Amino acid sequence: MPEPTTLDTAPSGPVDAFQAERRYLGSIAYRLLGSVADAEDVLQEAWLRWQSADRSGIAEPRAYLTTVVTRLCYDQLGSARARREAYFGEWLPEPLLTTEDSPAELAEVGEAVSVAMLAVMEQLSPAERAAFVLHDVFAVGFEEIASALDRSPEATRQLASRARRRVRDGGRRSTVDPAEHRQVVTAFISAATGGDLAALMDVLDPEVAWHSDGGGIVSAGRRPVLGAIHVGRLVRKLSQRFMGPEHPLVPALVNGELGAVWYAEPGVIGGVVAFTVADGRITAAYAMVNPEKLAHLSGA
Repeated sequence: MPEPTTLDTAPSGPVDAFQAERRYLGSIAYRLLGSVADAEDVLQEAWLRWQSADRSGIAEPRAYLTTVVTRLCYDQLGSARARREAYFGEWLPEPLLTTEDSPAELAEVGEAVSVAMLAVMEQLSPAERAAFVLHDVFAVGFEEIASALDRSPEATRQLASRARRRVRDGGRRSTVDPAEHRQVVTAFISAATGGDLAALMDVLDPEVAWHSDGGGIVSAGRRPVLGAIHVGRLVRKLSQRFMGPEHPLVPALVNGELGAVWYAEPGVIGGVVAFTVADGRITAAYAMVNPEKLAHLSGA
């Protein structure tokens, strides 16, 4: 199984509060931006600001750094929204690969950072996304969020509430049972590898949605493929064209949940697929094949 990809590489310099909080700050930035590269850029800028700050007057480094990272992400989200509206086809988040050997890491990623959740959060405004992530995922108080967003506490409370409803209403049906998720995804990988349409139909929900992101660089559908028969035929076609002993589809933990990794050639990841599962069937799949979004997985 691939090695974990994280946002915890510390910059050079003295060990201080920033490095102690770097993993936490990286988790916030990734959830807010859905991009490993953009999150790393934010962390670098936050590090520079921390180095130049008068730290003698900072009583709570975590709160201060959370505000800095939130404001940097908030600024990026505005421009990112415009770029994503002009994006070729669907925009999906950059995936993270984790391992079962990292319980602390899995506790940090969990369901709240699943690819499906990040995809749904693309529907939120930058302010809604920040309020939702900080409060519902990281339990940051509304007073602190209000300071970071230059809003009143009551306004941030309303932002989080509105975001919560939109996330709930916009998500695909999914189970909270990891064993069921694993069983269904394992069956899908076996059926997809064999190009077995009948077996695929057994694990696909009738209303399944297949999302894909090639970024206009590699071939991918510009819109979701809907319905079990259409998704099943698409997967069988992909299997016949692209899978084989030298190009396997293998199980991997994608953002803390069992998904699949496809190798374009030995040691080179050509695609990552995440899933939502409910009632024993796949309700949605998210196939990320844009090579620019997989570059951080080199060597995984």
